[in-house]
Amino acid sequence: MSVPPVLRDAFDPERLRADGHRLIDALADQLARWQAGEGRAVPWQHPVEARRAWAELDGGLGAGARGELVDDLVRVVRASAALSHPHMMGHQLAPPLPAAVLAEAAVAFLNNGMGTADIGPASTPIELAVIDWMCRRLGLPEGAGGVMTHGGSVGNMTALLAMRQARAGFDVWKEGAHAGPPLAVVVSEDTHYSIARALKIMGWGEGGALVAGVDARHRMTAAAARAALDRAGARRVIGIVASAGSTATGAFDPLGELADLAAERGLWLHVDAAQGGGVALSPSLRGKLRGIERADSVVWDAHKLLMMPALVTAVLFRREAHVYAAFAQEASYLFAGTRPEETWWDLAQRTLECTKRMMALEVWATLRAHGEEVFGAIVDRLHELARELAELVAAAPDFELALEPETCIVCYRHLPGPGVDVDAHNRALRRRVFEDGRFYIVGTQLPRGYFLRSALMNPLIERRDLAALLDHLRELCRG
Repeated sequence: MSVPPVLRDAFDPERLRADGHRLIDALADQLARWQAGEGRAVPWQHPVEARRAWAELDGGLGAGARGELVDDLVRVVRASAALSHPHMMGHQLAPPLPAAVLAEAAVAFLNNGMGTADIGPASTPIELAVIDWMCRRLGLPEGAGGVMTHGGSVGNMTALLAMRQARAGFDVWKEGAHAGPPLAVVVSEDTHYSIARALKIMGWGEGGALVAGVDARHRMTAAAARAALDRAGARRVIGIVASAGSTATGAFDPLGELADLAAERGLWLHVDAAQGGGVALSPSLRGKLRGIERADSVVWDAHKLLMMPALVTAVLFRREAHVYAAFAQEASYLFAGTRPEETWWDLAQRTLECTKRMMALEVWATLRAHGEEVFGAIVDRLHELARELAELVAAAPDFELALEPETCIVCYRHLPGPGVDVDAHNRALRRRVFEDGRFYIVGTQLPRGYFLRSALMNPLIERRDLAALLDHLRELCRG
């Protein structure tokens, strides 16, 4: 039986060539418009209306539905949040480097698996090369290693599972989660919610997180961690979870102090550097990570300060052997019953995922194209922009700065007239911002109240864009 024409057409190389040229031209044109500040940062549409419109577009999906590929994709681009627009100042989502975008296209084209080395003959050694590069940049010792995974949430869970297997005092994989006393780790009140979620998935309950307070700079100090340890009760504390660039404020915990405490108490130190790991590539800022080289595990998102398409996360271990502890199980059809250290090239032994994207290719290709200097320049530029926005806010009598920024995250709020609830005012202001769509910011709840929050992730933003943001907020308040 011959191949049906519909399949020949769908896999036609010349169709790929023609559509690819048209799509790249359209994307490049759109990038130029965004970089020039044209259009809205977010073309807001109410979710109910948006769901109906996309479901019913040109008759909807299903049998007989047809669209023109490039036209449809361009339509999606124009209806999406414009991360490359200079007025996009909300979430920690990066406008990806064009080199990484092209590498992503190659990743989709190849679609190689990553479970065993035989299905990833290029992607496996490339991933290990990128992991080694990241370990070196953090100063981790010889013998460090890790794995790439899809996002910081999966990365944090991977590290916590390895921590549990290494420090619980019993073999969780063989004996079960309740074969020993209840476990706990110390976290700060600003720790990313993925940590609490992972602990609950692991069956530790609410008491699995011993929450330490933060200081005026939103850092968990060793003294605060000690106080949390004193509240452990019957629980066996096995680790400390520190932040290097917290999500709420971008704060860096004093990692050296916490490493000293972890060593003193025999605890595992995990550092969530999803946001802040990139400062390792900045000669002027890398001191914020002092002490991270003593961590037992680190999570670092390349889709944040390294400007990769989401999701590209590294889970790094001070001792590479610990990478296998998180998922210490057998799958003989894949690994032939061997010990993981003997078949270190089969990466599914290191991660929750078996089939995963060749995500390290994006980092590798960008490093090859631009060198690591481009990452340092990006980190320095974003930090400079955060300082400039903080200066503008501090100089404005109608705004209040929450704290001096440590990287690219700035928290601030507008001050209304007397008698107005400041929190309610800023919550309403944030809603007006995204409904208007010309700028995009988010908000965060801090101990002092609700603050607006800007994560400056676009290194092409200019100071005039920051000043325009404050003017825009004033305009919305007057309206």
